[in-house]
Amino acid sequence: MPIYAYKCASCGFAQDEMLKVSDAPLTVCPSCGEDQYTKQVTAPGFALKGTGWYATDFKGGSSKKAEAKPEAPSPACGTAACPASN
Repeated sequence: MPIYAYKCASCGFAQDEMLKVSDAPLTVCPSCGEDQYTKQVTAPGFALKGTGWYATDFKGGSSKKAEAKPEAPSPACGTAACPASN
């Protein structure tokens, strides 16, 4: 649900309100009761609810696919450095 900043032009009371997009804008100030409560222009804000994607789900760390397994040496490598010839 979006979070909107509201401010009363009459008394200066300011508060953030969480409203549905389909809700009508608020007009009556909860502090003084005047019809001067207006929505302010601010950066967008929203609240996430429930389970789902979070910023920490995919940050850092290595995945199991990224871990490389050491390859086994060929048994017939034919060199002195070959572990199979020792």
